[in-house]
Amino acid sequence: MDTAVIPDAVPRRRPTRQARVAWGGHVVAVGGDAPVRVQSMTNTDTVDVIGTAIQVKELAQAGSELVRVTVNTPEAAAAVPAIREQLDRMGVDVPLIGDFHYNGHLLLTQYPDCAQALSKYRINPGNVGKGDKKDRQFAQMIEVAARWDKPVRIGVNWGSLDQELLAALMDANASLPAPRDAQQVMYEALISSALQSARRAEELGLPGHQILLSCKVSGVRDLIAVYRELSRRCDYSLHLGLTEAGMGTKGTVASAAALSVLLQEGIGDTIRVSLTPAPGEARTQEVVVALEILQALGLRSFVPSVTACPGCGRTTSSVFQELAQDIDRHLRAQMPVWRAQYPGVETLRLAVMGCIVNGPGESRHADIGISLPGTGEQPAAPVFVDGEKRYTLRGEGIAEQFLDIVNNYIRHRWGHTAPAK
Repeated sequence: MDTAVIPDAVPRRRPTRQARVAWGGHVVAVGGDAPVRVQSMTNTDTVDVIGTAIQVKELAQAGSELVRVTVNTPEAAAAVPAIREQLDRMGVDVPLIGDFHYNGHLLLTQYPDCAQALSKYRINPGNVGKGDKKDRQFAQMIEVAARWDKPVRIGVNWGSLDQELLAALMDANASLPAPRDAQQVMYEALISSALQSARRAEELGLPGHQILLSCKVSGVRDLIAVYRELSRRCDYSLHLGLTEAGMGTKGTVASAAALSVLLQEGIGDTIRVSLTPAPGEARTQEVVVALEILQALGLRSFVPSVTACPGCGRTTSSVFQELAQDIDRHLRAQMPVWRAQYPGVETLRLAVMGCIVNGPGESRHADIGISLPGTGEQPAAPVFVDGEKRYTLRGEGIAEQFLDIVNNYIRHRWGHTAPAK
């Protein structure tokens, strides 16, 4: 037998400095020994104070720990303090991030209430200005951040890359005896833009631990290549995400593929899944996907997991599919309350299986598992609790009975850990 030791599947996190993104007494630590954080962004008109506040609340309740809003006009900047005030009235203390392009130096200096109401700024060095203006306008934004002790994400995007830097790198590359291909030069331009801007921010007085970096691209392999090199060359906290990931399945799969590789290598301190919502679809879907990525990798637990078989010729009935769906919906609907009442419930593991092949085995591995009868099997559903068979359910009310078992299990296992009121 081969006696080689199989490497541990748990990724070793890349050591980084730790930023503090705060509002009031609520602090979200990013980087260092903090868990990988989930971020999202509103798509409302920021001038619409109530509409934006409601969407921020929805994103926060879905699990987003940081929420970014567009600050692109004087009217939007003036609305930010009112959005923050509305959130505070609703008891939503999620930190707000201001997304600035082109005129951020003006908005942050001319609207100090906006600068204070935001918990973090996002600056794109490719959209700050050109020539001497770029240096001056970048400095204005960093000086505001240092004055109010706000962290800054320097977010480079290959769709709005610093063209002066790119041209200089292209010229330098052309003079090499063996020039690199254009894609490699593009990678270098992204990384250099982020690192040069970060070093300049530190020179201007912003502490290094309050600087986060991102280099967003829309290709999976491009993102992996860029972040591997970026992580090798700095110890700033890194924000991961494909830019313009796409809609539905395409955006979900592309984001999961890129982010999972990097996270498994220990790279990444915050993530965002930039999904284009389908007409009428909730903005919160991007948060759900981000949470699922982290939970699937075993990096964090957010909601009880439901294992369910895909079905086959043994499971011609749709009963197990419907039960799995009902259970998952029930768990997600209850989590906003359960998080406070039953700390630790997010680690619950359930199994809803469709026949006797893997049903009993998977059910024993879960905290609670049910093995429903497959085609031609006896009309009985054994339920396993903590690895032991405890019940056998029959009849039309199996779903309701199983839900009662789950709810009772949660109350007895985690109810005693609830904080005193």
